Amino acid sequence: MAQYVTTSADETLELGVKLGKEARAGQVYALDGDLGAGKTVLTRGIARGMGLNEDDVCSPTFTIVNEYVETRDGEVAEVPLFHFDTYRLGGSDDFIDAGLDEYFDRGGVCVIEWSSVIDDLLPEDTVRIKITGTGDTRKIEVN
Repeated sequence: MAQYVTTSADETLELGVKLGKEARAGQVYALDGDLGAGKTVLTRGIARGMGLNEDDVCSPTFTIVNEYVETRDGEVAEVPLFHFDTYRLGGSDDFIDAGLDEYFDRGGVCVIEWSSVIDDLLPEDTVRIKITGTGDTRKIEVN
């Protein structure tokens, strides 16, 4: 387990960049933390680290999943980012019924906010990230 402390949104974003540079097709990042903890900021950094246009990244609270496939240069990315927000789901059955589990096999990187909602469905090699803190200071645990 690695632990990080960030003291600004920019530092949280930069940690995401590091994770994104290490991301590979099929990777799943499971994010958990309170509302406003920085999950979407970290995801924006992951997108940047993957070479994607991070300006498009926003929380998919009402759509459940957003797909990011465009690089900062406007090209189609070799590895897309699938960004989920499972907060509104009732559990794993809702995820499966919507066919969202199929994203795990699409060759992209999956980032799942509120991942505890579908914890039993996550692949064994999922990178689990817990974000805690108040104000600008965040403790981020990566397992």
